[in-house]
Amino acid sequence: MTVAPHVVVVGAGNAALSAALAAGESGARVTVLEKAPQAERGGNTFFAGGGFRFPYDGLDTIRALIPDLSEAETARIDVGSYPRAQFRADLATVSDGLMDDALADTLVREAEPTMRWLCEQGGRWVLMYGRQAHDVDGTLVFFGGLIVEAVGGGAGLSDRLFESAAAQGIDVRYGHKLIGLASVDGRVTGVRARTPDGDQTLDADAVVLAAGGFEGNTEMRTRYLGPGWDLAKVRGSRFNTGDAIRAALDLGAQPFGNWSGAHAVAWDLNAPPTGNRGVGDLYQKHSYPYGIVVNVDGERFVDEGADFRNYTYAKYGRAILQQPLRAAFQLFDQKALPLLRDEYRVRYATKAEAGTITELASMLGVDREGLQRTVAEFNEACHQGPFNPSTLDGLGTNGVTPPKSNWARPIDEPPFVGYAVTCGITFTFGGLKIDARSAQVLDTEELPIPGLYAAGELVGGLFYNNYAGGSGLMAGAVFGRIAGRSAAGR
Repeated sequence: MTVAPHVVVVGAGNAALSAALAAGESGARVTVLEKAPQAERGGNTFFAGGGFRFPYDGLDTIRALIPDLSEAETARIDVGSYPRAQFRADLATVSDGLMDDALADTLVREAEPTMRWLCEQGGRWVLMYGRQAHDVDGTLVFFGGLIVEAVGGGAGLSDRLFESAAAQGIDVRYGHKLIGLASVDGRVTGVRARTPDGDQTLDADAVVLAAGGFEGNTEMRTRYLGPGWDLAKVRGSRFNTGDAIRAALDLGAQPFGNWSGAHAVAWDLNAPPTGNRGVGDLYQKHSYPYGIVVNVDGERFVDEGADFRNYTYAKYGRAILQQPLRAAFQLFDQKALPLLRDEYRVRYATKAEAGTITELASMLGVDREGLQRTVAEFNEACHQGPFNPSTLDGLGTNGVTPPKSNWARPIDEPPFVGYAVTCGITFTFGGLKIDARSAQVLDTEELPIPGLYAAGELVGGLFYNNYAGGSGLMAGAVFGRIAGRSAAGR
């Protein structure tokens, strides 16, 4: 009689549970080790917006994922298309061409099939009306290659993955922290875990590491990302402290990717130090392309309209961290307010509203003269032209530094509104090197480590310096599925 292989998955976010489900449906007996207690389960996935980036040909592809789209809905939307070549080009552009080609090719090829597979696992999707579409002459036009999110966001995605794991009989153990990998003659044979019942060794035929990056570890953030990162706020799970990465490195795994880089965004100035499960991702503030961003001196420091939010938001957190007091302020006038994303309309926001720019500066704690001068210079640099928030409209400034390349309109319709933000780190870009075909972890000699696989944010090589929105959850599911199948012997 054939005995089912035992696969241990470390972590319980999107990548980990994708691996667990794939291993289970491939015939393995699966144990998931979640470091957090059950009340805080789900890793960074719980705190995510739930957006997935994948190539699609048009509305027919979207209908296959969202079959309950009504005729009335489809009549007033324009989803466009997002070819594989564009997805591949976007990955190359945001990473300055540094991403690992094999990982990128696998992600692009497997993304849409993985979305369909997630549907089979209970995944449900909805169009991102409130974040990725604008009304253009009565039609909701989606933009930026990211148009679908999980119902209920990251929390909803997490719940459904756990429900599917329970239905499949997968054993999820909470409060189990990885403290090391067991091995014999170079082959991983299990894990050592700190559990509520003491330290234990769990034997396994294969182990999948999918426990996130090291953004929740103050010492590792400062060591690898640099000075100041110890003071950044953590958007998500407090349990992502790099345990799995260190365990693999101790075994000889190859460190790979952008170890000095991270996904970091504009985050509410008064958000707590780590993720708030009641608020989720709503501390984020990502509509800066339709206003201006200044520091406490009232000076602009980024090109707010360099590209769609999807391609700039994950690098502007670092720029904010480098400003005085690690603070920035997003300013809008009345004509911009209808364009703001959903997260601007929640009560969890540090904001002020005033009839004049100098009054707004006083309320926000920004230098009055500096802000008045900046706004006057910016308004003078704007010129007339067609404004279209659903495309790179080329409506840029002349004669100011930094420029604003698109969507530049004078800030001249009071009352004016300002939002105070800081840097919120989402996940780190450095991690382990894997084989793109099997998700098997490679050692420093480029040889596969028998019995060891990895997926999710602890895999390095895809993201460098920047990030395309929705590609993290997609990569986690793609390589989680591959890792699970490989670990089960498929």
